[in-house]
Amino acid sequence: MAEGRKIRKILIPNRGEIAVRIQRTCRELNITSVAVFSEPDRNALHVRYADEAYPLSGNIPAETYLNQDRIFEVARVCGADAIHPGYGFLSENAEFARRCQENDIIFIGPSPEAIELMGLKTKARYHMSQAGVQVIPGTESLDNLEICRQKAEEIGYPVLIKAVAGGGGKGMRIVATPEALGRAYGSAGREAKSAFGDQRVYIEKYLSKPRHIEFQILADLHGNVVHLYERECSVQRRHQKIIEETPSLILDEKMRSRMGAVAIEAARACQYSNAGTVEFLVDERRNFYFLEMNTRLQVEHPITEMITGIDIVKQQIHIAQGGKISTDPVARRGAALECRIYAEDPTCDFLPSPGLIKGLTDPGGPGVRNDSGVYSGYTIPMEYDPMISKLVTWGTDRNQALNRMLRALEEFRLLGIRTNISYLRKILQHPGFQSGDYDTLFIEHFQHELLQSTGKGDETIALSAAAVLNLLNGKKTSTDSWGEGKKLSPWKYSNRTWKVPR
Repeated sequence: MAEGRKIRKILIPNRGEIAVRIQRTCRELNITSVAVFSEPDRNALHVRYADEAYPLSGNIPAETYLNQDRIFEVARVCGADAIHPGYGFLSENAEFARRCQENDIIFIGPSPEAIELMGLKTKARYHMSQAGVQVIPGTESLDNLEICRQKAEEIGYPVLIKAVAGGGGKGMRIVATPEALGRAYGSAGREAKSAFGDQRVYIEKYLSKPRHIEFQILADLHGNVVHLYERECSVQRRHQKIIEETPSLILDEKMRSRMGAVAIEAARACQYSNAGTVEFLVDERRNFYFLEMNTRLQVEHPITEMITGIDIVKQQIHIAQGGKISTDPVARRGAALECRIYAEDPTCDFLPSPGLIKGLTDPGGPGVRNDSGVYSGYTIPMEYDPMISKLVTWGTDRNQALNRMLRALEEFRLLGIRTNISYLRKILQHPGFQSGDYDTLFIEHFQHELLQSTGKGDETIALSAAAVLNLLNGKKTSTDSWGEGKKLSPWKYSNRTWKVPR
């Protein structure tokens, strides 16, 4: 990474809410933001909000947001001096980070060496073990099913099959018996290949009733490392986080201090720089184990920003320019929650619900933040992950943050598509969540109960509001006209330049 170099234009090879979130910090810093878009994303919010936007011909990720050659062509044409990858796609791709260096472009993230070391989970486990950090019993990358069977017997069932590359619950399967191993091994490998381009998997001992705790760290190019406290990420469906909160109710100050110190040492051990997250599993006896390190910005970073007042994206840019971070203890205040809003139908096995958003009412009021990638009149494409928004609330304590989240979810209206909003409300109202006595199996244990009480409330809301929406459309006041230069369009007055390279 270059030091002491002022960043003036940032290319963001990503989409959705995270691209918009990065663009907002760019605007505050008077840095030009550059968006790229696939054909399904031509009218996406991140394209409209950016200062410049360039097409990536194609529909699927391999042709577009994962197409390194095309992204570097756009970077050359637009004159970007830095790239912020967001999360997902190329964010943990060491080759991409290295090509940024070769093209004299600042990569807003860690070094290629750190990504390689921590990005492959088996390497990260070995390195942390050598550094004296306790890891969960597990294996190296497994070449075939027979070796996998042998290692699973040695470790003892249940085991967890995990993708060597990537994260986010992709390529992960719980296996309780030898009979289920073959099928899980094959499906995990296929999913890992599709998501990360790498089908390799390994296995770990599966802990019963674990809590998933992660620590946000910042590290600069001068050897300074700090942590910004923990996030509790135990509410998961199919290993994908859906609700996060901070602080965690299971950590006292002594344990928080110990885990924070280990997170900092983990970052130092791989000479890490920029923002990253050290993830742990905590067992029933409150022993904690290193799980992995995510070498990128996390989906749930806003709740850390809410309790610390620190703009993590701003710090990433500051570090990438060679700036130093403060090593003074970071103050925290209050509590925060995040709910991931998905376009999916909980009553139909959570099938994605792409389609036209016919109406949208964003929640607001004290302590509410909604990081969204959609607008009324936008058609959610079927080609990508169905997460459309991250709803965040802050309070002076957990009770206030939780009550504000329940209020905000009730205010949130997305007409024309199915969402998981009612499902999230049921989780937050469940006695297990209310008390804080939950673990990563919470959803699995109470899924039937949660689904039974969820019903089809979102659809009912959409149908009851349809008549009102039609009246509005009849008066030509629909926000479906956004982006067409009409009177109500906020984009008409934007200084964004639309450039299509020949």
